[in-house]
Amino acid sequence: MLVCMASNQQTRPGIGELAKDSASRRIGVVMGEVGARVQIRPVGGGTEWDALPANVVAPTAQEELSARLAIKNGNSRDGL
Repeated sequence: MLVCMASNQQTRPGIGELAKDSASRRIGVVMGEVGARVQIRPVGGGTEWDALPANVVAPTAQEELSARLAIKNGNSRDGL
């Protein structure tokens, strides 16, 4: 979905999108929201962690590329 916003506003990544938890500096996939927390799962799978919505931002292009490469490498090792 494309949302037009003022240049001083930022959108938070939605469910299924890559996101960065700026507090922990970890990259993961947004899985949902529970209460006042955003749940994020590591890109390689594993246990979700909770992040404050204000700390959930879109990763930089370099961070996104690194995360996607890690996924591809993991799939390659697993024979997928």
